Amino acid sequence: MSDRKAILVIGAGDATGGAIARRFAREGLAAAVTRRELPALEPLLQKIRADGGEAHGFGSDARVEEEVVALFETIERDIGPLDAVIFNIGANVNFPIRETTSRVYRKVWEMAAFAGFLAGREAAKVMVPRKRGTIIFTGATASIRGGSGFSAFSGAKFALRSLAQSMA
Repeated sequence: MSDRKAILVIGAGDATGGAIARRFAREGLAAAVTRRELPALEPLLQKIRADGGEAHGFGSDARVEEEVVALFETIERDIGPLDAVIFNIGANVNFPIRETTSRVYRKVWEMAAFAGFLAGREAAKVMVPRKRGTIIFTGATASIRGGSGFSAFSGAKFALRSLAQSMA
């Protein structure tokens, strides 16, 4: 493992997550980024590297506990100690309540709330003993007030906001 600090962005998409990863990489941190599908990360990885940064991509499902545990272990062992973990899974869907199936509601909750719990727990496991590190959960207006058609998204983001408050 190198002496270089690392950042993990879970949900490194084309907008917020990618921008966060690029910014930390410009500051000299090794950027570890993840999405469910590894090929979707290639443009972001290329951009970070073209700008002189270090980037590592991982395809993983943040809802699967074993994959999250393995992701943290791999980064800590092979890349460097995590200095920041950013949880940025969106899961933004719009369905009228009468059309929101239990499957949709559960999946959105798993992506935005349960996966946040897994990421937050694993981040705390490596950061608390070191007495350093930052854990950030990106939010949405839906975490404060639900909008029409966003029952699943609002419920999940409110749960994530509550988790972040509890962890803090």
